[in-house]
Amino acid sequence: MAGATERAEWARHWQYAQLPDLDLLRARYVRHTFPRHSHDGYVFGAVTQGVEDVELPGGTVHAVPGSVVMINPEVPHTARAGVPEGWAYATLYPSARVINDIAAETTHLRGTVGFTETGVADPYAARLIGEVHRAAEEDNALAADSVLRVLVTRLLTRHGSALPTRPVRAAGARDAARARAVLESRMTGPPTLEALAAELGTSPFALLRAFKKQYGMPPHTWLTDARVRRARRMLDSGVAPAAAAAAVGFTDQPHLNRHFTRIVGVPPGAYRRERARTYKTGPDRPR
Repeated sequence: MAGATERAEWARHWQYAQLPDLDLLRARYVRHTFPRHSHDGYVFGAVTQGVEDVELPGGTVHAVPGSVVMINPEVPHTARAGVPEGWAYATLYPSARVINDIAAETTHLRGTVGFTETGVADPYAARLIGEVHRAAEEDNALAADSVLRVLVTRLLTRHGSALPTRPVRAAGARDAARARAVLESRMTGPPTLEALAAELGTSPFALLRAFKKQYGMPPHTWLTDARVRRARRMLDSGVAPAAAAAAVGFTDQPHLNRHFTRIVGVPPGAYRRERARTYKTGPDRPR
């Protein structure tokens, strides 16, 4: 029984009502793996137990207790356990507006800011991530907001820079952007790769290669991620999982459940319940 308890997985993905531009995830995973995906906003993760392996375009970060993982918007990545016992962590998902507003107030960085390193040893910053969680769980809005700003300012000062804009010049990049627009507009009935390439006046292999270069994943993987993102926004507004599944192009709710759980880390039903609940005072997480 002790072994089963030690290997148990749990997760809570929620939003604190007083900080609406911030999502929070506290979890322990052993067998769960996150497929390649990306986020609209930023990711700050602090492992508290075990090891998390985060695969990014620049290589794999082996996140251990005392380290902080920083991921910029739209950067594709995967995550999995780095040791047999898995990992436990606290993660913050602030929106781009939050990060850029703090940067404008506390640093000399302007424009769209980002982080030049993906994994750093910073026990103090890791502890601050946990403190944001604790303050939010205790319904201490003043502390949660204050500690978040201290954390972001520290990370921006040490590892921040203005992200360069990437002009779309090459024909392949333009085709990839056009393909993405088509997939976004036809999410419930996307074309085959061959039909999409023909519509854009290119070849399937050339489009596949250009899309992977531009977005870090092939079109079908990107589409699954985009469907889950749109489903999240629908669940945020109170739409039932079954209706969200149909609206974004999944064949049924179990299809949504499978992909949503893999990418977000919790099932859509649990995600929606957390969005609808009244946040209570005191820590509230699986034990």
